[in-house]
Amino acid sequence: MKFPLINFILILSLALLTSCSSINGHSEIDQWKEQAENVTIIRDDFGVPHIYGKTDADAVFGLLYAQCEDDFNRVEQNYIWAIGRLAEIEGKEALYSDLRANMFMSKEEAVANYEKSPDWLKKLCDAFADGINYYLYTHPEVKPKLITRFEPWMPMYFSEGSIGGDIERISTDKIRAFYEEGVVFRKVQEAEIKKRNEELEPQGSNGIAISGKLTQSGNAMLLINPHTSFYFRGEVHVISEEGLNAYGAVTWGQFFVYQGFNEKTGWMHTSTYTDVMDEFVEVIEEKDKKLFYVYGEELRPVIQKDIVLKYKDEEGIKEKTFAVYRTHHGPITHKINKSPVASAMMWEPAKALEQSYIRTKQKDYSGFRKMMDIRTNSSNNTVYADADGNIAYFHGNFVPVRDTIFDFSQPVDGSNPKTDWKGLHAVDENILVLNPKNGWIQNCNSTPFTAALENSPKRENYPKYMSVDHENFRGVHAIELLRDRSGYAIDSLISLAYDSYLPSFAELIPGLVSAYDQSETKMPELAGAIHILRNWDYRTSEESVAMTLAHFYGTLYGKKGIRPAPMSDMELMSYFGSESPLEERLSIFKEVVLQLESDFGNWNIPWGEVNRYQRLNGDIRQAFDDNKPSIPIGFASGRWGALAAYGARYNNNTKKLYGTRGNSFVAVVEFGPKVRAKTILAGGQSGNPKSPHFDDQTIPYAKVKFKEAAYYKEDVLKRAKISYKPGME
Repeated sequence: MKFPLINFILILSLALLTSCSSINGHSEIDQWKEQAENVTIIRDDFGVPHIYGKTDADAVFGLLYAQCEDDFNRVEQNYIWAIGRLAEIEGKEALYSDLRANMFMSKEEAVANYEKSPDWLKKLCDAFADGINYYLYTHPEVKPKLITRFEPWMPMYFSEGSIGGDIERISTDKIRAFYEEGVVFRKVQEAEIKKRNEELEPQGSNGIAISGKLTQSGNAMLLINPHTSFYFRGEVHVISEEGLNAYGAVTWGQFFVYQGFNEKTGWMHTSTYTDVMDEFVEVIEEKDKKLFYVYGEELRPVIQKDIVLKYKDEEGIKEKTFAVYRTHHGPITHKINKSPVASAMMWEPAKALEQSYIRTKQKDYSGFRKMMDIRTNSSNNTVYADADGNIAYFHGNFVPVRDTIFDFSQPVDGSNPKTDWKGLHAVDENILVLNPKNGWIQNCNSTPFTAALENSPKRENYPKYMSVDHENFRGVHAIELLRDRSGYAIDSLISLAYDSYLPSFAELIPGLVSAYDQSETKMPELAGAIHILRNWDYRTSEESVAMTLAHFYGTLYGKKGIRPAPMSDMELMSYFGSESPLEERLSIFKEVVLQLESDFGNWNIPWGEVNRYQRLNGDIRQAFDDNKPSIPIGFASGRWGALAAYGARYNNNTKKLYGTRGNSFVAVVEFGPKVRAKTILAGGQSGNPKSPHFDDQTIPYAKVKFKEAAYYKEDVLKRAKISYKPGME
């Protein structure tokens, strides 16, 4: 039989393609198997993976493999979001999250950043992708929602700090209003969003470093206490023969320990309020059907690019094209009074990824300090301690130099060259504390000017844009606990970190009691509740009825109380406790009592019966059910000054409160001849409800019973429950 030439060529091409694919696939799988032979994963009695690799790349390969074993769902979800493909699984409403991601970096730019990276970093990125892909190869029963193959350029989207970081500050609602015809973003919306955000459970973290002169052992200590959504980070230990030996928390999908320690140094990040992002109002002109923006005396061409995004709807996958614009300041993200606004932020993904990884291998302060000179850790402050006894605090790291005649807390005129960033401040020009005389450092997302009491930096020595000088109740609480105290050991620092006093209610509740006492209207229905609050010591516990009353009162007052001016949480609660109308206080409290009676049949209900922990499945957004098992929690919201924060961040559609964020991974570390640490993790290491490590830390978490971290090999082996190579578990 004769075939036309074109058919012969087509068949030959397909045969060659199949042959090459087979050869390449076989070669790649062999490579994965060969690298897996260089990796050993030891799971301890709490399921924590201790990953031992011959090289750093081997360790990264094993680390990502282990993360996928624990919670592939969250690993994949983080990258779906980061690379801007969320709408393909969540639908059209996620388009502007995807557009925001693609505005700042396209796949092609991510690939270019990967390609220009130093060889050692490229090897780690390769190992990242290979570790996940080998997991998917050896677990065919796992069905990804979208990403069936991970690529080495993907970490470029996820390189600095926690997932999201700076980019999440850019409003997707404003992006939509600019890029979607007919959509208007009004000032009233901005006010509503601001108020809604103020009502949410606060984000943030606590970091405390203690000098050896204040500890029983003479060794420096570090509290690592991030406040994140629950199950946002796993606990890992990753070791190589090339000097890596880092233990701590890793956000799912990262290949570096984000908050943790090695034998000699420890690092804790808190969200910074250093001004690291700016908005530039651009003047756009059209000339010969082309767009230009004014910059001084010149017209510069506006860069225009089409971004094609996919999204899911009832009919399947569709596409939408956006024509997006940018100037040298950054992409045009929204408009103010009809003028386009470009958003500028740190965007050097390869350097940021370098800094995040290099941090984990530093052996002393000089090395850590040199690492900070990379200056791409833009979204975080850093609290530090080491085995040589040093403690330090870096307020921010990436801080652009600006002309102080302008107020960069507001949008500035992009047509004026004087508003441009003028390089970066050197680390020594930033706010920095090193070995203060008082012997301790704290940061609870609070002002850096109280980080070490009288030894703190002085605000007059720095430009205003280096810090928003706001205190909060957690910062006040930490300072009072640390002041004039010594004799620390690991357990006593844990006790300090879980101190039950709530300073906000010491400001708010006396004003309510006073309003009741001064009221001419007798309100016998409130007498019992007021009596309990009158005699309260402002401490939270599972048994406290006062805590229940105070929480709902403070929460409702924050929503309904009349604010005479914009105020911080701390200022607001102080105002409601001392200056607000007396009748307003009583009216809101009466509403709280009636609501508790309606929801629970009685206002006289202990906090632990209302405030609960429940984990029913491995979903990223947990469902809650009052009729299903849960346990009581005595902790409270960080809004009230609780260092051990515990709160809800979304509407649970339940009568009871179920925690969604706050204390998640917590560690207390003591440095010395040998490092020692105790840790706890909300729920457990695994996202699989069938795993014994899905909820084996739930009761210890609620009862503040920390576990010893197995850092040294002999300790790991004593607690080993399973040891295996990837693909052979």
